[in-house]
Amino acid sequence: MEPTAHSVIQAAAELDATLTRMGYPYCLIGGIAVQRWGEPRMTQDADATVLTDIVHDEPVVDQLLEHFQPRDNDARDFALARRVLLLYASNQVPIDISLGATKFEKNCIERSSAWHYSETVTLNTCSAEDLVTHKVFAGREQDWLDVCTILIRKNHALNLKLIRKELSPLLELKEDSEALPRLEKLCRELKLDDA
Repeated sequence: MEPTAHSVIQAAAELDATLTRMGYPYCLIGGIAVQRWGEPRMTQDADATVLTDIVHDEPVVDQLLEHFQPRDNDARDFALARRVLLLYASNQVPIDISLGATKFEKNCIERSSAWHYSETVTLNTCSAEDLVTHKVFAGREQDWLDVCTILIRKNHALNLKLIRKELSPLLELKEDSEALPRLEKLCRELKLDDA
């Protein structure tokens, strides 16, 4: 059964509550954060980054596997090798958890904030700037569409200097010389300050 907008929010709320209870630094990213900062669209899963600093990967993964159903039998080994834990929420919506250890991931979690989605649901999401950074780094066409909606919606409230600062070293690691100029061009087209 395909996830609905309501079931994805339920899964995100379950994940948010679980990570809060466990006491791990985290934030929701991906399509859930797009709901907050960009043009709301249907997303199929709930994504989060949990700070583990590599040395704590195993206890974090094991504790999450006690609460959530793995998406396949080798989810634990896959997570420890690839730093992404693939799970299901109790309503069977997919959950992707990135095991964070980089400076950017740490900064992203530190800059995260509460989003009051409804009277009964509050979710801890990354900032708009960090979402743009994630999306530009991922670089798929849907990611660029999301970037455009975030730039339009947040407009001059976005800290473009912060985005450039966080994005540049990530793109260097990826050896991507095209993404930053593409972002700058988009900012100029939208007439954003200091672009």
